[in-house]
Amino acid sequence: MKLHELQPAEGSRKVRNRVGRGTSSGNGKTSGRGQKGQNSRSGGGVRLGFEGGQTPLFRRVPKRGFTNINRKEFAVVNLDALNRFEDGTIVTPALFIETKVVKSEKSGIKVLGNGKVERKLTVQASKFSKAAKEAIEAAGGSIEVI
Repeated sequence: MKLHELQPAEGSRKVRNRVGRGTSSGNGKTSGRGQKGQNSRSGGGVRLGFEGGQTPLFRRVPKRGFTNINRKEFAVVNLDALNRFEDGTIVTPALFIETKVVKSEKSGIKVLGNGKVERKLTVQASKFSKAAKEAIEAAGGSIEVI
């Protein structure tokens, strides 16, 4: 078999329904849209969430709270993730992304104190919890807030 001979399995692909091509096609004249009315017209139909004049669900449901548009979300790294690095390594946000500890940096990286760190590291991050700071320094490492 060659690349140009590949074809989809029989019946796995639907044939496009061409409307408005004569009465014998089954979708001629009104093209399957019925007689008059809003949905028969071009550009017709109702907007998203419209319920025929009844108060729509998104207006009936109570609205609560507030979303702060200036909220900063930090990528979280726990102490046990730091054990994958060698002794004496300067652990930067770029290194976290490169080693896939975090997917993206977001607004910065925050190191939390979950787990134990057994290596002497210099960790650079935006924020550190009190427990994480103490644990890194107890292991002989240092922290740098960037």
